[in-house]
Amino acid sequence: MNTTKSALLAWSILSISLPAGAVDLLETYHAAQGQDSVFAAARGAQQAGKEKLTQGRSTLLPSVTLTANSTYNNNEVQYNQSGLPPTIVQGSSRFINNGAAINLVLPLYRQNNWQVYSESELQVAQSEAQFKNAEQDLIVRVAQAYFDVLAAQDAVNLAAAQKTAIAEQLAQAKRNFEVGSATITDTLEAQARYDLVDAQAIAAQSNLEIKERGLQQLTNAAPKNLQTVGRAFKLETPQPTDAEKWVESAQQGNPQLAIAQAGAELADKEVVRNRGGHYPTLDLVGSYGKNKISPVGNGTFLNGNNALDTDQTTSYVGVQLNIPLYQGGSINSKWREAEANRNRANAELESARRNVDLQTRQAYTGVVNGMSQVMALQQALKSSEKLLEASKLGQEVGVRTNLDVLNAQQQLFSTRKDLAQAKYNYLISRLKLKAATGSLAEDELAAVNQALH
Repeated sequence: MNTTKSALLAWSILSISLPAGAVDLLETYHAAQGQDSVFAAARGAQQAGKEKLTQGRSTLLPSVTLTANSTYNNNEVQYNQSGLPPTIVQGSSRFINNGAAINLVLPLYRQNNWQVYSESELQVAQSEAQFKNAEQDLIVRVAQAYFDVLAAQDAVNLAAAQKTAIAEQLAQAKRNFEVGSATITDTLEAQARYDLVDAQAIAAQSNLEIKERGLQQLTNAAPKNLQTVGRAFKLETPQPTDAEKWVESAQQGNPQLAIAQAGAELADKEVVRNRGGHYPTLDLVGSYGKNKISPVGNGTFLNGNNALDTDQTTSYVGVQLNIPLYQGGSINSKWREAEANRNRANAELESARRNVDLQTRQAYTGVVNGMSQVMALQQALKSSEKLLEASKLGQEVGVRTNLDVLNAQQQLFSTRKDLAQAKYNYLISRLKLKAATGSLAEDELAAVNQALH
């Protein structure tokens, strides 16, 4: 078996054979859903955001409080004038006062409360958009980390296959030198190329370990037996085929843009709310309470009688008006702050629109150009294989040198590596294009996952 065939066989065995129990992209994503700390934090933020609506609604509803107290009282009375009537008695009284009351406050007119409730609806919508963005981001991050590991594995496998091919070329150069049919230069060229590939293999193995740790960070488990791109891989043109339509869809459905839009609307409402800091408030207030006075010892009240148990009931209902007059300038300051924040939020919204436009076009271009690149590299691979075969044959008949064969081998393996990376980039661009429009979900990941079977 010649060098070319043995190198191709080594590569095919390394890249096609899959061990039992291989894990695919979809299974890796499911593991990351339960283990990724960034996604877990986003889920917690979503759950917290849902409570904003309840909190905002509570400002419009009545508040009821229960208060209770128990106090010990000791009154000492001593008059400094003589000739007082006998009914006026000096002395002390000691008693315990136990009381409880229920207080009610029902807002009748509080403009700020309505603004708070309105803002809470936007805050819930914003938290939902943030979670949707986190879901899409997790899909892209998992796919990127997964394909990074595959690319690193490809580099390791290619280096091993290339070392095998160059080792055979080196052995042949040594045999030819020994019989006098080649110069020492052929041996030195092959040895230098072998040493270079050996160093590249070490670097590739180190890079693979780094990429595996990156995927492990998402799944909290060391990646093992990842399925590689198989024969099910096929190129699919994005539908629709007009980039402008994708941009239009992104402007309507992109979650990052929805977050910025909600932020701008919240900033508008904050201006209105802080402007209302001078407005009066009107509440319905009511209270119902009871107090019980219990004597301690033989203390007397000021009327000279022995202290007696006393029950007292109080209740009232009415309206309470509050008119802010001056708060040290804080209201106007908060108003100016809110207006500045509104300007900032509007600028961030415009920036988000531009970023979404750019991201969508980049993703669309990545898919379209990725298809062209994959097809071009597939053709280049066929040409590189033919070139290596021709170089080997030319070396045998004396029209090609050992260096020509080594260069042809290098070109072949480099093309294989570029083709694999182009496939990964194409698949990632498909996911990013869907994410730009806010439509990336598990079904799209499942479609990409089919390329691994």
